[in-house]
Amino acid sequence: MIKIDDVIVSDEVLEKKFICDINSCKGQCCVKGDAGAPLEKEDIKKLKKNYKHIKPYMTKKGIDEVEKMGLYVRGLDGDLETPIINGKECAYAFFDEKGVALCSIQKSFEDKKINWEKPTSCSLYPLRVKKYNSFTAINYHNWSICKSACRLGEKNKVYVFQFLKKSIIKKFGSGWYKKLEEIFRKKINQKNQKGY
Repeated sequence: MIKIDDVIVSDEVLEKKFICDINSCKGQCCVKGDAGAPLEKEDIKKLKKNYKHIKPYMTKKGIDEVEKMGLYVRGLDGDLETPIINGKECAYAFFDEKGVALCSIQKSFEDKKINWEKPTSCSLYPLRVKKYNSFTAINYHNWSICKSACRLGEKNKVYVFQFLKKSIIKKFGSGWYKKLEEIFRKKINQKNQKGY
């Protein structure tokens, strides 16, 4: 574990290599699992403001789920999250002609209908951010559906925090990210000096 300001970062964040490989995984992180994507209060505000522009990209099942459950739900752990359809895909997911799960929020953003790309937890995945009373924790979520992303990261020698640079800066700021990079460089130098 490392500490930067009031944020605790697990070692895996600086050790795991990762590049999202959606052509291999088919966007399964939007489909599998037993809960929706975690939402922050800011995400809720943006959902409420932009739903009318997101809705045209959603599936009928997704719209029905939102109309039944609401734009967001409270999960078993008490946290806010996106609704899911029959214990499967996120209500905001849709599928392209190849069966790849895509995000109606992101699609709306790409088509310049809204200026919000997607929920914070989605843009930071496979990192998971949890806020506690006195600190925030960042952990790496190890999930078998991301094996191809790990292989691609290994092949290209890209670490997960490097792949997510833009999203991390958006969440924590460029100054914070520079501190993370500095710690990473020190770790690499120490490894090189030890010869492994």
